[in-house]
Amino acid sequence: MDVTTGTAAGSDTATGPGTDSAAAPGAADGADGAAGPRAAGRGSRRRFLAVAGGAAAATGAGLALPGPAAAAPPARRRRAAARSVAVFGGGVAGLTAAHELAERGYRVTVYERKPTGLGGKARSMDVPGTGTGGRRPLPGEHGFRFFPGFYQNLPDTLSRIPFPGNRNGCKDNLVDSTETLMARTGGRPDLRLPFRTIDAPPARLTPEALLQMITGALGTLLRLPATELAYFAERLLVYLTSCERRRTEQWERARWWEYIRAERMSPDYQRLLAIGLTRNIVATKAEEASAHTVAHILEAFLFNFLGRGNDGEPDRVLNAPTNEAWIDPWVAHLRSLGVRFETGAALRELGYAGGRITGAVVAPHPAAGAPRTVTADHYLSALPVEHARGTWGPELRAADPRLARCDALRTDWMTGIMFYLREPVPIVHGHVNHIDSPWAVTSISQSQMWPGRDFAADYGDGTVTDCFSTIVSEWEQPGILYGKPAKQCTKEEVVREVWAQLKAGLNDRGRPVLRDELVHSWFMDPAVDGLGGPHPTNDEQLMVHPAGTLYDRPTAGTAVPNLFLAGDYVRNDLDLATMEGANQTGRAAVNALLAADGSGASRCEIRTLYQAPELAPLKRHDEARFRLGLRNVFDVG
Repeated sequence: MDVTTGTAAGSDTATGPGTDSAAAPGAADGADGAAGPRAAGRGSRRRFLAVAGGAAAATGAGLALPGPAAAAPPARRRRAAARSVAVFGGGVAGLTAAHELAERGYRVTVYERKPTGLGGKARSMDVPGTGTGGRRPLPGEHGFRFFPGFYQNLPDTLSRIPFPGNRNGCKDNLVDSTETLMARTGGRPDLRLPFRTIDAPPARLTPEALLQMITGALGTLLRLPATELAYFAERLLVYLTSCERRRTEQWERARWWEYIRAERMSPDYQRLLAIGLTRNIVATKAEEASAHTVAHILEAFLFNFLGRGNDGEPDRVLNAPTNEAWIDPWVAHLRSLGVRFETGAALRELGYAGGRITGAVVAPHPAAGAPRTVTADHYLSALPVEHARGTWGPELRAADPRLARCDALRTDWMTGIMFYLREPVPIVHGHVNHIDSPWAVTSISQSQMWPGRDFAADYGDGTVTDCFSTIVSEWEQPGILYGKPAKQCTKEEVVREVWAQLKAGLNDRGRPVLRDELVHSWFMDPAVDGLGGPHPTNDEQLMVHPAGTLYDRPTAGTAVPNLFLAGDYVRNDLDLATMEGANQTGRAAVNALLAADGSGASRCEIRTLYQAPELAPLKRHDEARFRLGLRNVFDVG
């Protein structure tokens, strides 16, 4: 199609493959390796976080464990098998919790509000009415996703999901991208960068080696003034050597824009190191984002590039649409462990009386129908925060005041648009950051990452050869085509605007990389509705991290002994809305549940981000300085 016509591929209603409502339960005793298959063959753990003991379950406090607890004796396992858990939310957090609970013999039912919502924002979905001649429908998604090498917990879960022909389950479906492109406009040179672990990292990390490495790398890649590069490197060194208290008490309250003095720097410094990093990678605004959140993720990427404490290369993607490579096999495996699924079942309210959750009101969604109350021994809420907090009534909020603090947490729009092309456009073997696009657009050419798929033969009508998948992260700024923010545009205008912004960067300097005649059709995440009207909505938003957000985030254990929380808004080591954070909090919620239940089952292992041992003495020194009210020793202003 001509993209200016705005003809959509199919309807606005997403349909996901193979999801049954009220699926029949599998083996109730958790057969087929339901107990303890994970202990062997994964090597030692550096550090564990767990919630253990009755007090921890009630308060949500973290407790470091030296390793997994001993396996439960047979009597305890039989007791656990008789216990039931209702998990609300079928995204990564909910499926993770269901996985861990089923392996420990619990009877689990997952209630997912959307009929085809299993997998949450991570799922892929069929574009309705696009598959002909025996081919599958075109694959759509909420937005592309990637798996940095510093993810530790999610890859472990992937390795425990069987996949035909794969020794390491779904984890073997991860493939490495090798480079990234920062596409510039206005004649400014593009930045094509390697995106992989470096070949010869320093053997020992000293402050001098870190400064030299960071300034050298940024100077080669970004072409910024030397004084600005030196200052930015110093700010990273300050964070790398800051103690935990300074990070969470001082830098959490500081905004990234202020932390790196962006207002005093050049426009390119602001665009590349302030706005670009936060809006396109951390999915929040530089002027508001917590310095702790942004710097913490940059620290993780730095150690990933250095090949330290990581699970793989810095940028990995799946080798097929997400449901094919991950979600569908995961759901099938959970069913084999006895997990039941009820889709199209939305949690309306958690009933509370006598100090406990007494039941949960569930209603059909989106179809009308009478609500009903479901009961279980334990209740685990794994809904996104914007949906979870509406299910906590006044009595429950009074029982645990931390729940009310979640009202202060903010979400924002970060939504995908897929362009289905008649010719492949492998612009770069990885992601493209359209750094100057006012709508903070990122993209990837997906067919090059799916070596086992012949796109034209497998999907659509046989004429589509690539899916150019994009994410729009800024919906409040005017665009270049209509001069309006995305939220004020119609859906067709949004698509035309995004295509224009893509061409502005990729076709700059006369290169016809993207041509209108390449576009066969497009698809936007159906969670976005009402564009062009007075009140557009987005049913699947992303939690963002303004300064101070950490203090409003709850822990996995609550003051209610049979209620537990999971989701990327729950406190986790990454301090960022990610699939890894969702997986980590799913594990933490299970640990809190096991403690509250008095279970002797092994606790979920939770890996935390790598910390360089060479920097530990500097952090201890900084702890003393922080107690005295002094700056970090490298914070020279």
